[in-house]
Amino acid sequence: MNAVLFLTSQAITLFGSTVIQMAIVWYITVQTLSGEWMALCSISAYLPQFIVSFGGGVWADYYNRKFLIITADAVIAVITLIAIIFMSYLNEDISVFYLLLCISLFRSVGTGIQTPAVNATVVQIVSKERLTRFNGINMAIQSAIQFTAPIAAGIILLFFSLPTVLFLDILTAIIGIGIMYKVSIPQIQVKEKRSSVWQDMQNGLKYVFENKFVFRILFVYGIFIFLCIPPGFMAGLFVSRTFENSYEYLTFTEITGFAGMSFGGLLMSIWGGFSRKAKMLRTGLIIFGAMAVIMGITNNFRYYLVFMLIFGMAMTIVQTVITTILQEKTEEYIQGRVFGLVSSLYAGLLPIGMAVFGLMADVVSLSSIIVFSGIILMVLSCMVK
Repeated sequence: MNAVLFLTSQAITLFGSTVIQMAIVWYITVQTLSGEWMALCSISAYLPQFIVSFGGGVWADYYNRKFLIITADAVIAVITLIAIIFMSYLNEDISVFYLLLCISLFRSVGTGIQTPAVNATVVQIVSKERLTRFNGINMAIQSAIQFTAPIAAGIILLFFSLPTVLFLDILTAIIGIGIMYKVSIPQIQVKEKRSSVWQDMQNGLKYVFENKFVFRILFVYGIFIFLCIPPGFMAGLFVSRTFENSYEYLTFTEITGFAGMSFGGLLMSIWGGFSRKAKMLRTGLIIFGAMAVIMGITNNFRYYLVFMLIFGMAMTIVQTVITTILQEKTEEYIQGRVFGLVSSLYAGLLPIGMAVFGLMADVVSLSSIIVFSGIILMVLSCMVK
């Protein structure tokens, strides 16, 4: 019951957060039609999380994780409420955009504090033999939310004002906190003497570098996130250039990708009792890389969608297995910092990769970049032992 309540709480708050973030991005996009403002949206959404996550992991190792999760949601909700009040005194001018960027910044800080605590908490409420299944279900839910949230944001913005949309974040936070309050989480056993946050971060890095297995998994994860950008996050650009520049094709691509990720999560939730997780990770990376290579060279859109479906499934398998391995192989007293580092890697490498590959795609064939990424990902599987 604890695990169900925990999963439900996080799903509700994640849905509200994703809808609001999409609404902010879309509102600013439609109102400004500015690439500069889009860049500012991306920076505000990822940079604070990148900076804060590792330090947030330190807090997750020393303080009550349930308190951290609830407090992060509550503070974000309060800040959103304050922003709504201020918004009523502002005209439809640039000041509203800056206010929305501030909301996005604070939300990113909250995510940086909350995410390490959430991932570290899972081990405390889920038995080890069920970790993979739990993470698979969680990944499936996250994929479904990533698919439905943009649709929900568009519909809500179409019929309601922006302040009304922002109230959704407060509502989902209240519901999520109410459910989370009922979750019973054991107190963690602190094995280190508390010092400064900076020293605790150094201790976390020392642990990672000395634990060769954990270091290798984190290295694989970082390269994986970076190289999945061309075939995954830049799929819309590839489809527009290669097949047809239409909303219909882009919609089919997005639906297929998220469907594959959801199916992958459901597969892991059903078939999650396997013991050789390193072998499963290698297999997932090989399939993921192979699909990227084939997607990069195919000239048939229907075949491309089939490969994209498998690609999405493999992506979720890789992420689920890596999360489970780290939960199993990392000692409980330092899991917050390890997952804080995971969160920082994601929040940092994603925008860097988008910038690097985005610039490269204007000079080099995007198809070649996707094929190259797929080959490297298959080679990367050799590092998993």
